[in-house]
Amino acid sequence: MKLFKRLVYRLRGEYTTEALVAMGMTVGKNLHRMRGVILDPGHCWLITLGDNVGLATGVQILCHDASTKTWLGHTRIGRVTVGDNVFIGAGTIVLPGVTIGDNVIVGVNSTVSRDIPPNTVAVGSPAAPIMTLDEFLDRHRAAMERGPVYDESFTLRQNVPMEKRLRQRADLADTCGYIV
Repeated sequence: MKLFKRLVYRLRGEYTTEALVAMGMTVGKNLHRMRGVILDPGHCWLITLGDNVGLATGVQILCHDASTKTWLGHTRIGRVTVGDNVFIGAGTIVLPGVTIGDNVIVGVNSTVSRDIPPNTVAVGSPAAPIMTLDEFLDRHRAAMERGPVYDESFTLRQNVPMEKRLRQRADLADTCGYIV
């Protein structure tokens, strides 16, 4: 299975996490890397990912920036450090020389060009903190009280039946909900 996984990644022009670790990248426990994530293979030893890191579809972590190459003859490189308990939203780009602290959420399509402090939610281009993690979680806990909230039986992992799919579609016509 590992050989098949490596082959699929190579056909897509990507590297498996295992291959990147073998090349020097540092990864903690429980990395959740979705499809299409690019972890700079040319400088992957400059990437450190902490425990419980989630990288959504299309995230790019770059340790090099060739914008200086034409004029200076050199490419800028820098370490990227991602702390523990971090989620980076789909389509986000993390640039060289950046540290993302512990307990951080980075919103979809953000550009992380400077450090993000611990315990924050950051969004935008360039990404900037908009609230503390506690404020974000309190807001969503309150929304969960209003519902709808779904259990695992509403997921493809549990082969959700069409009846539940249609019910969920109707429930979410004009609001968002939460699923385990």
